[in-house]
Amino acid sequence: MKLMRHIKIEKVTLNIGAGKDQDRLKKAVQILSNITGLNPVKTVTDKRIAGWGLRPGLPIGCKITLRRDNAKTILRRLFKAKDNVLLQSSIDNTGNISFGIHEYIDIPEAKYDPEIGMMGLQVSVTLERPGFRIKRRKIMKRKIPLSHKISKEDAVDYLKKEFKVTIGEK
Repeated sequence: MKLMRHIKIEKVTLNIGAGKDQDRLKKAVQILSNITGLNPVKTVTDKRIAGWGLRPGLPIGCKITLRRDNAKTILRRLFKAKDNVLLQSSIDNTGNISFGIHEYIDIPEAKYDPEIGMMGLQVSVTLERPGFRIKRRKIMKRKIPLSHKISKEDAVDYLKKEFKVTIGEK
């Protein structure tokens, strides 16, 4: 494979939405810190939605972003929680992968905490190739050429080769 066609993981983002319940948010922060060993960031609302009891600045969830080796090691554990099987609908047309884990205790090495109870999380994986920096750089930003973008088939091949993940029904 040519060097510029090599696919790698840019980042893995773990997210738990808690809504306006602050007690649930504390539990979500504890889950993410137990799984990754790092401190998550709280996400806050921008808008006021009176029907849901939300106001600007109210923390409603938490997330953590992992890169490089941390991303690969945690991703292997997360795929084991899904029995190394993903649905076709988990991969979008630009090669990004998103899936949910219903209960955090499905993740290997995650211990059940009776104070937390049962809670799930969402996982988003962003793939990139060398040269994707041109869309983020400060001077002379450019779009990624269509021939260099990651397709759905490229992402599936990468997952099968790198993580031995099967795509389809369980």
